[in-house]
Amino acid sequence: MLSKNVQDTAKIAEVFLEKILKSRKDKLGATIVGLSGELGAGKTAFTQSIAKHLGVKKKVISPTFVIIKKYLIRPPRPSGTPPSQGEKYKFLFHIDAYRLKNEKELLHLGWEDIISNEEHLVFIEWPENVSKIMPAHARYIYISGNEKGHRNLKLK
Repeated sequence: MLSKNVQDTAKIAEVFLEKILKSRKDKLGATIVGLSGELGAGKTAFTQSIAKHLGVKKKVISPTFVIIKKYLIRPPRPSGTPPSQGEKYKFLFHIDAYRLKNEKELLHLGWEDIISNEEHLVFIEWPENVSKIMPAHARYIYISGNEKGHRNLKLK
């Protein structure tokens, strides 16, 4: 999908989130999405859109220096309506593996506990830096820029 601006990215994030939630396999622990792309490609902007759609109240910022940020998910829902797919999750984890030298560093930060909980939705930037510990069921979003400054987003 092509994004020409932040508003397009927000719409695409919503579409991708619905696809990711519908394809979720129960009993596999957390739902994990790897975000790949060059510096400045829009990985954090994409995660911010996901968080907003899920009802996260706190401002989502890049976790580059702290590595992991954890946000409480509070999906908006009119009273009397059944829970949505997104309400299966209690926490959104935003992880940035850019500065990690290897997988061991993420393991020391509680990776196994994070990914073993089915109430966790995990978006990890630079998953290629920790590829050896990415679960087989993880989904991936690839973001690339083009010559016009637009972004191409692919879900795999």
